[in-house]
Amino acid sequence: MTASSRPAFHLRLNLDDEAAIGPGKADLLQAIAETGSISGAGRRLRMSYRRAWQLVEALNLDFGGDVVETLAGGKGGGGARLTDRGNRILACYRRIQLSCAKAIASDLTALKKLRTKR
Repeated sequence: MTASSRPAFHLRLNLDDEAAIGPGKADLLQAIAETGSISGAGRRLRMSYRRAWQLVEALNLDFGGDVVETLAGGKGGGGARLTDRGNRILACYRRIQLSCAKAIASDLTALKKLRTKR
């Protein structure tokens, strides 16, 4: 199977009626951690800076505290990094994602084999 034909799934966790985290928010947190910047993370994900901030603000609200810490600009420039809470949220989501992927791998492959192409 090529990467494009490999079965996949997307995990969205609804924590309650208002709060949720899925691949978009998790990937944004990952990109912020890796780039050290909200705007850099947005560019990496082909997401506007405004949209990236909206997702960060939603995460802050959903999890009752800052998940991303912004760093003041100046000579070295500004930036952003995950707070301890943000790192724990991302790590927990990735563990759940990996556990689910392992649990459904054979069924997902079986389902893919049952698909007929037109």
